[in-house]
Amino acid sequence: METADRRPIAARELGVFKSLASRLAKAGVSANAISVAGMVAGLLAGAALVFTARRPELARVLWIAAAACVQLRLLANMLDGMVAIESGTASKVGELYNEVPDRVSDTAVIVGLGYAAGGDPIWGWAAALAAMFTAYVRTTGKGAGAKSDFRGPMAKQQRMFLVTLTAILCASTELTTSRLPRITLIVIAVGSLLTALRRLLGVARALRESK
Repeated sequence: METADRRPIAARELGVFKSLASRLAKAGVSANAISVAGMVAGLLAGAALVFTARRPELARVLWIAAAACVQLRLLANMLDGMVAIESGTASKVGELYNEVPDRVSDTAVIVGLGYAAGGDPIWGWAAALAAMFTAYVRTTGKGAGAKSDFRGPMAKQQRMFLVTLTAILCASTELTTSRLPRITLIVIAVGSLLTALRRLLGVARALRESK
């Protein structure tokens, strides 16, 4: 996990997470392993979402499992950088472990919601592509010399918050048979396109000003 240009996350300053990162570093757990673990959690979340449609008798449990795995994915995404700093192992190679698992996780979760009960596969793929585009603009801007732009309104945290909220609502109410997942995907798709446009304009402005 490369840490010089990180997404701002307020929870990093909480004592409980600082302590956890310290314990993981002392135990010899690598930041890259945490990144991979986060990807596994994302894949499991996507699978749980898909099976809400295939195993309706287990839908409520699967919705809860999906929400939990999404949050575990986000926890890993936060801890990998903290552990890299704590252990002094931050590296350029670590950036690959940061970016690639993130893209896999995002795609698995969002496409999984498309195939979930009440979802829509077309909107699932559209939302996943739009989310991918936001990351593409950020990394392209960084490669061109601008700072990483993590602004929203539909950055990773907002996307995963909506998926988690949708899963919890579908698990705890009669919304299990509604079109809420489809609505969530539409919001993610449109919001991600707006985010990509906002980042693109911001990167262009930063590059012009740097000359």
